[in-house]
Amino acid sequence: MEIDYGWEIDFEDFFPSMVATLGADGFIGELCNGFYLLMDSNKGVITFESLKTTTTLLGLDVRDEELVMMLMEGDLDGDGALSQMEFCILMFRLSPGLMMDQSPRMLVDDMY
Repeated sequence: MEIDYGWEIDFEDFFPSMVATLGADGFIGELCNGFYLLMDSNKGVITFESLKTTTTLLGLDVRDEELVMMLMEGDLDGDGALSQMEFCILMFRLSPGLMMDQSPRMLVDDMY
């Protein structure tokens, strides 16, 4: 069942072209850079507070409800935050082109 929250985020999937340009290692490195940009440096995970701070610093007008939904979408262990692995899994899941073009497990395994 799909829930209508009354808002929509437009998303253009650039990940397949990033993998083609950067290679698997370069792409995983960029995902890690994105994680580090968003994470709480004291906790080592992406929290609501770190996500809100980063979006504000970037000049993005994102409602608290949207930030909570972003975290809930990727929070696999239910701790209310995103680990690096949860973040990468979420990024892969949000990229239909990447899921069809690559072996996501192979790319994620390259991280560790």
